[in-house]
Amino acid sequence: MPKRFVVAASEFTDLPRFPVGFELAEALTAAARDLHATSSPGDTLNTAAGLAVRLLPDAEHAGIAEIQRGGRLRTLAWTDETVRFDAEPRPGGQGGQGGQGGQGGHIPHPDWERLWATPVVRTDDSEAGGDNTLSRLGLRSALSLRLRADRRRLTVLTAYARKAQAFDEDATRVGRLFTAHVSLALESATVREQLTEAMRTRDLIGQATGILMERLDIDAAAAFESLVKASQRENVKLRDLARRIVDAHAGPGGRGVAER
Repeated sequence: MPKRFVVAASEFTDLPRFPVGFELAEALTAAARDLHATSSPGDTLNTAAGLAVRLLPDAEHAGIAEIQRGGRLRTLAWTDETVRFDAEPRPGGQGGQGGQGGQGGHIPHPDWERLWATPVVRTDDSEAGGDNTLSRLGLRSALSLRLRADRRRLTVLTAYARKAQAFDEDATRVGRLFTAHVSLALESATVREQLTEAMRTRDLIGQATGILMERLDIDAAAAFESLVKASQRENVKLRDLARRIVDAHAGPGGRGVAER
């Protein structure tokens, strides 16, 4: 099951509740510092969900979801279980049953499909739109802001409130400014994670190559070629094979798979 992230909004009580003017600039600056201080994309989303409740006037809950074309949805971060949703596609493209532990049923926001074409979708009163997950949960207002999008999936931050017409144009502008910071921080965290993984993979493959050089009495090029051939033969990623060799070398009398 994908790793999920949850954060308590109370962690961000030092931020002004209804920032305006210079207070808004200060609040966004503080939020940007918190976002860029995160250590992974998951931590960035986690922090963003909590900050959204503090920055957006009248917001009571917030969540960040990934939506795939066809209706599949999973919540990546949420402030509380009320806004943790999961849905599987049904025939005809409608949301289906939810994943374990989340709110099952339909895609909670009936207008989320519009986010493929527009960066913001606002719901003033879910009860006026008929039966949907939001109204059943007592959530009357929602402000959804697109964080990332490609041909296959959307990443969406949504703030929720229990009163109707909670989010006006000012709230929408604050949300747009905030999600710009979130998007930049998320991209930065993703790049850092990828670079870190690349360094780890390089070091791991280097260790495995060195082990083969020593044990087979061959040079670096031949050891690496042996590693690649073993990876292809066993249909195993080079990184995973290298880890197996290093782990086997660390064990008592182990021999790497590329040696056989």
